[in-house]
Amino acid sequence: MTPDDLPAVNRKLKAVYATVDAPIIELIRAQTHDPFRILVATLLSARTKDGTTAVVCDRLFAKVQKASDFRALSESEVAKLIFPVGFYRTKAKHLKQLPDVLDERFGGEIPQNIDALCELPGVGRKTANLVMIAAFDKHAMCVDTHVHRISNRLGLIETANPTESEMALREVLPKRYWKAWNRYLVAFGQTRCRPIGPKCEGCPLESHCSKKNVKS
Repeated sequence: MTPDDLPAVNRKLKAVYATVDAPIIELIRAQTHDPFRILVATLLSARTKDGTTAVVCDRLFAKVQKASDFRALSESEVAKLIFPVGFYRTKAKHLKQLPDVLDERFGGEIPQNIDALCELPGVGRKTANLVMIAAFDKHAMCVDTHVHRISNRLGLIETANPTESEMALREVLPKRYWKAWNRYLVAFGQTRCRPIGPKCEGCPLESHCSKKNVKS
């Protein structure tokens, strides 16, 4: 595909997205505009299925409504609350550190720019970009493995890793597509354009796809 194909590709991705369950972060954003909850849910969702994240968030937020509430819990108690999310022990450590870092560096508030968010425990660029979109409704380019893989398969970019893909997409993708690109491609990657054995037959993007790196 070329940048000229973007309007048609975006329309087709949007149509696919409308047929699948919304990602957990979108559901939490719909329920609350609280940046703290969105940040924590985004951290928990990494390497974790949405169904598991949803159950854990319900359990955790019944006890923790703001960052300072983590101070009343031990690291082992936090770990127990967030089990079985992926890397739950590491995430428990980061959540315990969160209130002190927020107070010391950001006046207790969730920061509203990428570089500052990346100073928080456990937050990388993917998480920071997603928080910018979901919590603050700002333009950001959130790139995970799905976005990286599919953007390269389509031939829109040619990059080696998600960090390179983020920077490349910032150059080629008009800002009006940034907020939705992640959720559209995640949904598409989970249901059709999978890492191995993608469902190419009947794919709505077949005419736009270069089929790079497709493994049967």
